[in-house]
Amino acid sequence: MSHMEGVQHLQIPVEEIKLATNSFSKENLIARGGFGNVEQSTVAVKRLDSQFGQGNREFLMEIQMLSCYKHKNLFCLVRFCDESGEKILVYEHVKHGSLDRYISNKDLSWLQWLKISLGAARGFSYLHNDVGPQHRVLHRDIKSSNILLNDTFEARISDFGLSKIGPSNVKFTFLPTSACGTYGYIDPQYEKTGILTKESDVYSFGIVLFEILCGRLAFIPRYHDERRFLAALACRRYEEDRLHDIIYPCLINQMNADSLDVFSMVAYNCLNESRNERPTMGWIVEKLEKALEHQQSRRNNYSGRNLGETKRRSSKSLVFFFI
Repeated sequence: MSHMEGVQHLQIPVEEIKLATNSFSKENLIARGGFGNVEQSTVAVKRLDSQFGQGNREFLMEIQMLSCYKHKNLFCLVRFCDESGEKILVYEHVKHGSLDRYISNKDLSWLQWLKISLGAARGFSYLHNDVGPQHRVLHRDIKSSNILLNDTFEARISDFGLSKIGPSNVKFTFLPTSACGTYGYIDPQYEKTGILTKESDVYSFGIVLFEILCGRLAFIPRYHDERRFLAALACRRYEEDRLHDIIYPCLINQMNADSLDVFSMVAYNCLNESRNERPTMGWIVEKLEKALEHQQSRRNNYSGRNLGETKRRSSKSLVFFFI
């Protein structure tokens, strides 16, 4: 198969996978996802389940992405299988699973969350900028469940089945495509126009940052008020200088004031209605590094200082460089 050129060495017989997973025993099931079931052995095994409506295109894209692009914050593909009607991906086993499972975890510190956020941002910056002069990868489905955490809680970006590859040697990458992604994370401009840009990924990442800050998921269906969608709620509270009202209580007393100001400013700018005014992933990395630096200095604990003052000062001085 031409699609498999250069990756044949990663193929593994289905019988070896059955042996490792005890014939896909339910006892080894970690989770069900948009692509299929994930089994645990000494590695993680994702088995395509056709009932989820995804198939060969996503399978091949995942193989292409994870075999060609290498970065410490990208999930690692170990092997794959495409035989006897089975489509299976074999990954490194990431001990702690997906980030969404820890959003309201009381044991993770603000310092740990800053490091997780920064690691994920570095991975996405690599995809947007560093994969070669002719390639820019747009993830297209950034969300907290697609960011995994290893045994030391380092971020690993996963699930590239919906990704698109476009040219990076132009100022902007516009890819006409049917809008897809996950409810609560999709860039409204992408959903409206069907035009995918790297700024669409930036929007989704901003949602993840607010999830971390607020200790809740992007969309909570049981709510039928302003709490239902985090994006609108967080932006409104930020603009009202009341963001501290929705910050996760377990984190707020740990926060250095400057660290919180920088982090919240980054998240807010990611959600700008205008694509042209959203930051780049490279800029996000720089600012999150600064937020981490402030937190590690621990000069000041959070004291309820008006976030709006920092927001107004910062927004006037921002300069965005788009590539």
